[in-house]
Amino acid sequence: MDLRLSPDQLALKEAARAFAQGELKGIAAELERDNKPPSHALVKRYAELGFLGINVPAELGGLGLGNVEALVVLEEFAKVSSAVAFPVFESSVGPVRAIEHFAPRALAERVVPAVCRGEMIVAVSMSEPDAGSALTDLKTQGVVRGDTVVLNGTKRWCSGGGHSDAYLVYCRLSDAPGAKGIGAVLVEKGTPGLSFGPNEELMGFRGVPSSDIFFDNAEVPAGNIVVPAGGFKQLMEAFDLERCGNATMALGQASGALEDVLAYVQERRQFGKAIAEFQAVQLKLAEMHMKCDAARLLIWRAAANAEDGLPSVLDSSVGKCFANTIAREVTGEAMQLMGAYGYSKQFPMERRLRDSWGWGIAGGAIDIQKVNIAGAMMGRRFDQRR
Repeated sequence: MDLRLSPDQLALKEAARAFAQGELKGIAAELERDNKPPSHALVKRYAELGFLGINVPAELGGLGLGNVEALVVLEEFAKVSSAVAFPVFESSVGPVRAIEHFAPRALAERVVPAVCRGEMIVAVSMSEPDAGSALTDLKTQGVVRGDTVVLNGTKRWCSGGGHSDAYLVYCRLSDAPGAKGIGAVLVEKGTPGLSFGPNEELMGFRGVPSSDIFFDNAEVPAGNIVVPAGGFKQLMEAFDLERCGNATMALGQASGALEDVLAYVQERRQFGKAIAEFQAVQLKLAEMHMKCDAARLLIWRAAANAEDGLPSVLDSSVGKCFANTIAREVTGEAMQLMGAYGYSKQFPMERRLRDSWGWGIAGGAIDIQKVNIAGAMMGRRFDQRR
């Protein structure tokens, strides 16, 4: 097994790094300050440079590369900030991949190329007031009436809520209980009966808008059904790839923090010498590097082992759980090493710490990943209701 990146992969990584480090740091600071998402013009620039839909097939407008390549690029953007990386996340590992894999061909051909061109942003809408970790408790209802689907219900914590151009909405499409009644429908912004709550004020994730979504007899064409009732398993298969993206976003906070603190400890002088000369600092740096490397390799393993482009629940949950955990640890240690400079809002370290906690909640909390891991190890799913 060769764990080195190929020359082409390294070239892609360096191109992403040069753009992110050279052009996005100032933008990241503005998005953090104003709690605004990247502009559509910036997303279009990502597309022009080939950073959207990296692992989407060429016939659907992507670059046709693999999941590893997409995650390599995502990490370089995430090192700058979660906000500037989020369009890359959505286009490569987000809901657009469920549309690519499972939607009717006509819908996929309309939506996926538009995302890759930077002309459309698609968000996923899963959680509800009474359904987060217990996702099969969804109550939002989609009733098929002829050639339309009528949606009623409330969704919570939608990243991209109110900003994105379309939403992959998990909902009940039949009266079957539990997962058997759940499917997903694409709802486009501007649909009558669709409305949004105010932008959430969160501890982190500034620049990644989040809001409630309300459906009041919102009608969409039946052709917008991405997965019919009973397709919950398919949705979760696509979500296994999104877990790898979540893990990479967390890793980006950690690896970005490590790069910053590595430069800092070689410049910062105390007691007459650079603080990198102190053994205690050296031990911390080594531990942080080991954690970032281990997380990266677990994520890449999940991506490389993926069949038909979608990783296993075991590999993706292991990668997400570990990356979410070490991101909190590494950003915390980096802040401690930087002292007041790490704690100051003038520098990105405190933002990375806040965002790292968010990634361990979003997309399935850390402990839920452990339940997934245990279930996959034993070849079963645990019923938490009994």
